[in-house]
Amino acid sequence: MLDFPTEDWSAEDLARLRGIYEPLAESVRALVDATIRTEADAETVAAVKAEIDQAVSRLRERQIDGAFGARHTTAGETVAWGNAVVGVRNALAPPVATRRDESGRVSADFHLGAAYEGPPGHVHGGVSALILDHLLGEAASPDRKPRFTGSITVRYLRATPLGAQHVEAVRTRSDGVKTYCTGTISDAGGVTVEAEGVFITPRWLRD
Repeated sequence: MLDFPTEDWSAEDLARLRGIYEPLAESVRALVDATIRTEADAETVAAVKAEIDQAVSRLRERQIDGAFGARHTTAGETVAWGNAVVGVRNALAPPVATRRDESGRVSADFHLGAAYEGPPGHVHGGVSALILDHLLGEAASPDRKPRFTGSITVRYLRATPLGAQHVEAVRTRSDGVKTYCTGTISDAGGVTVEAEGVFITPRWLRD
């Protein structure tokens, strides 16, 4: 049986668990893509469904109650592997691997395939809003203290084709408990979506 610590993961715990569960999520992402695009015959589809049902049953033999939530490492890092945007264990997430530069700008390069389609061949607008909401939230929280979305305004400049994407966000100013951020999503041709948002420091973190 796997020793799965519930809190205060060491660097070794983090690497070991990521090595076990991240490949599983990657395989499920590939399964989602294959399910959307397959033209297999009915007999093949039925056989694959039975195999998937059996795999799901095996995984459910031991699982947590509810959502994954946030775990923490001994170094103070937050691990949100169930997150819908960056969760490495969430097959619904692209996932988006963010980075922060010295100026505080948060950015990422990622790929959106068939699972994220809205208009034919293009990214669903809600997916773009989801990703920007997350990136703006990270930009608003450079001190590892969460700031939650108060409002976000998204402007769609043109349809975003499926494929390679770049997203970035930056904090523009703070006013009391409010932090203001802006961000964009771009493809090879330039910006396709832009957003601005207000993020609120929760009451339990206020002085």
